[in-house]
Formats: sequence, structure tokens, C-alpha cells
Amino acid sequence: MRVPLSEIAPPSKVLAIGLNYADHAAETGVTPPANPLIFVKTNNSICGDGDTITWASADSAQVDYEAELAVVIGRRARRVSEADALDYVFGYTCCNDVSARDAQFGDQQWVRGKSFDTFCPLGPWIVTADEIPDPQALSIACRVNGETLQNATTADMIFGVAQLIAYCSRFMTLEVGDIIATGTPPGVGFSRKPPIYLKDGDVCEVDIEKIGVLTNTVVVY
Repeated sequence: MRVPLSEIAPPSKVLAIGLNYADHAAETGVTPPANPLIFVKTNNSICGDGDTITWASADSAQVDYEAELAVVIGRRARRVSEADALDYVFGYTCCNDVSARDAQFGDQQWVRGKSFDTFCPLGPWIVTADEIPDPQALSIACRVNGETLQNATTADMIFGVAQLIAYCSRFMTLEVGDIIATGTPPGVGFSRKPPIYLKDGDVCEVDIEKIGVLTNTVVVY
């Protein structure tokens, strides 16, 4: 079933997972983490399919795309087992973990650079978990102006969805509507030579098998 995002409870939090694809960790020059690397995207960053990704040119000159599978929590979860973790999923959607790299790397932590207004597009809808029995078997891609820049499969995640839910719920209660963005595959803009950053007028698409295409246009002012 496809469910509009507006029909679920607003998330109390958006948890995102860093460096969760080995090839992405390699392209950034770091060792893959031994445990999931959790950070927060603040709720003001959330926007939807068809909304603009927008920021002031004075605030960042290095804004990057990151295609990610997002998990929508459907039941309150606290210290759940990996074996039971998928029972707590309401459904899945596409996420673009938009990132201001100059802010991210300049701060030496990730919250500001990941949490500008509009930097967490989600959509185009939620596909309920019964239609995606195996979230580790989905193709995932990102296109900018029609050019494919990321193309991978969720099978390549270091920590799968069930592991992430179990791990996150050890430390914080997951509430109904909470989002877990599960990490991005290789091909991000800052690691390319030369780098590719989003610019005014770009059209960015996150395309995940069985879910659909999340489309956003970039506006820089």
C-alpha cells in the first residue's frame, strides 16, 4: 500500500546512519565503523516530493546529494531484538540526506551541515512493510539533471535495517513516525574528481526499487 506521508504522525526525530556502505566509506577515505554511526537531522529539514531544496549562497557553496532508504517506525520500540525488529516497521520511503559539506566538515560534527531547512526530502509516499519483505534487496540510485551519480543496492549496507532498529532502540526509544535514514551508497558529489555539488536549477531524483522516485528542484538565493 502507498500511504501519503501526511497520514502518519510527525516524527519525533530523524536518525541518520553515516558510512553504512563500505564503498562509500572507502571513497571518503575512512575505515568502516564497527557499529552504526548515528547522527540527527533536525525536523525543520523535512520536506516532501516536489518541494524545493533551498539555501542561501552565503551559507554554503558545497551542498551534496545522498540517496537513502528511509525506514518509518510503526510501533513504539525500546530494546527490540534484531529478530523482531522488522515487526516495528510501518513502511519505507526515499530520503535525500542533503548535506552542506563545508558546514559539516568545518564544524567537525554533522548536525548543522545536515539540518538546513529543506535538507531532508522524503517521499513520494510510504510503501507499507508488507510490500517490501526484504529491505536489503532494493536497487537505489540518485540522478541529478538526469545523470545517474549513485547506483547500488541496499544489499551492500554494512548494517541492515533490522540491525539498525535493534541498535538504535538500545539507546533511545523509537516512537511511531520516527525516521531512520539508513546511509548512502558511493558516488556522492564531494568525493568525485572534480567534485559535483548541487546548484541553482538542478533537479535531483532519488529512485528506490518498489518505492518510487523522490524529485526535488534546487533553488539557491
